[in-house]
Amino acid sequence: MNASGKVRILIVEDHEIFRLGIRELIDHEPDLMVCGEADDVSSARVLIEEMDPDMAIVDITLKNSNGIDLIREIAGMRKDVKVLVLSMHDELLYAERSLKAGAQGYIMKQETSRSIVKAIRHILQGGIYVSGSIMENLLNRVRTGRSPDEESPLRTLSDREFAVLRMIGEGMSTGEIAESMCLSVRTISTYRERIKEKLGLKNAAELVRYAVRWVEEH
Repeated sequence: MNASGKVRILIVEDHEIFRLGIRELIDHEPDLMVCGEADDVSSARVLIEEMDPDMAIVDITLKNSNGIDLIREIAGMRKDVKVLVLSMHDELLYAERSLKAGAQGYIMKQETSRSIVKAIRHILQGGIYVSGSIMENLLNRVRTGRSPDEESPLRTLSDREFAVLRMIGEGMSTGEIAESMCLSVRTISTYRERIKEKLGLKNAAELVRYAVRWVEEH
């Protein structure tokens, strides 16, 4: 919170128009303000140190970078910074990974402005907030008694492997993925092999087809 008493919020989102909408929404609130905007993980790291926000609103599917890594970094090194994930994905898998990484909330981008402000305030008061559709999916899983592993083989992937699979599905090469994640090509190749093994895929072609289909469906 700055000298004016307003809560400082950093927006980490790679779509400029959506960033603008969120900024206007937040700045309209008398006790909230946007202190900075970033479109990838590296610039977000810099702004967190420079602007010292109270909260970061993060999109986990940032272009050429992994929002989950940023959430984990904030949870590990800046526990004072709350994290709300705004995502286009209503799949429980994304929400679970975000919350396990350290986020305090997960909400859909198509939620009303009132819901987004409600989520921000709920988290600032020390609570955990998830979208209604995500909560419904979670309750359905509890009612049916299905374990996570029975629902999707993707749950066996680590966060890094999950991010690599998404980038493969978006058409990125091994070299491009390595550059975006600041890792070596050899490391990404190892991740690819682990993904194939965990998902029961025979070769690189099957991996690409699986990844592309999954990205298109989600």
